[in-house]
Amino acid sequence: MTKRHLTKQQRQRIQQNQAKARAEAHARREADEYLSPSNLSPSKLGPEQNGRVIASFGTQVDVESESPSEQSIYSIRRCHLRANLPTIVTGDRVTWQDGDTQGVGVGVGVGVGVGVGVITAQHPRRSELCRPDNRGKLRPVAANIDRIAVVIAPYPEPHANLIDRYLVAAEHQSIQPIVIFNKADLIDDKNYDILTRLLDRYVQLGYDCFLASAQSGEGIEKLEDYLEGLTSVFVGQSGVGKSSLLNTLSPNIDTPVGALSTSKAKGTHTTTNSQLFHLPNGADVIDSPGIREFGLWHLDPASIAEGFVELRPFIGQCKFRDCQHQKEPGCAFKHALDNGNISKERFDSYWHMINSLELES
Repeated sequence: MTKRHLTKQQRQRIQQNQAKARAEAHARREADEYLSPSNLSPSKLGPEQNGRVIASFGTQVDVESESPSEQSIYSIRRCHLRANLPTIVTGDRVTWQDGDTQGVGVGVGVGVGVGVGVITAQHPRRSELCRPDNRGKLRPVAANIDRIAVVIAPYPEPHANLIDRYLVAAEHQSIQPIVIFNKADLIDDKNYDILTRLLDRYVQLGYDCFLASAQSGEGIEKLEDYLEGLTSVFVGQSGVGKSSLLNTLSPNIDTPVGALSTSKAKGTHTTTNSQLFHLPNGADVIDSPGIREFGLWHLDPASIAEGFVELRPFIGQCKFRDCQHQKEPGCAFKHALDNGNISKERFDSYWHMINSLELES
């Protein structure tokens, strides 16, 4: 096999990426040294105060002060994380202390003279959305949320199994999910039947569903009223219009919006970090990076069945305790399917998840 040589452009791109990585590593080392326990003595820190994380950047986070006296631009601080803390994510309530604002830049985009601080404690979470990472460990995505809003659109083509995976995850973590069908202006004669049947499936299951369009404004007021007073996290594939929806709900947000890939009709990633935004009506929305897969390998078959609301009444009703819900006589799941109490599409989705557990683990 002949050896593949890199082009000049590829070599330049690799060199630029390596230089950027070295610069970021150098900035983190400077921040770590400056914000180390030896440098951050009590005399260099302000009083403890409470705040909420509104953006996460790995080793640093942006914290919004909850102090009513903090009304200036400095009410948001880029904060370093103490080494002994658990993972801090957007939506977390924390205790933090203000640091010296002179002579150090912490992280990319934060320069000399910008206020910095340090997170000293994480408050208990009332809820969290987690997803397993590539190593199979659960990683929190957002904390202290009231709704998980699964955003879908005509393009990229919505996959029912991905929607169902989000719903199972939400049910398992006891967070109420909703379904937002965005880009309603793209519904036409060709896709109307299949898309309306898909949405009706979740309406019939009792989920709160919304038809909306960031382009035309359809359904925006109704969605805005629903979200009032809640903290919600928007999840879904890249390209379904989560950022466009946020910009429409609150025009002053102005988050970057990406176009669909013309070659694959898939979304391009415009949101790289979870970030919390305040809407004018008092609602809070966390915009999360788009993902095309949502693994459930941290769940067992029984937990997945619990995540399907229509299966719950039939759990434990099979003739045999070790029923696998396939061809066993007296299977309550199969009986419910035959009687129309469970849709074939959802039952197929359930089995897709069960069969994928071994592949995902």
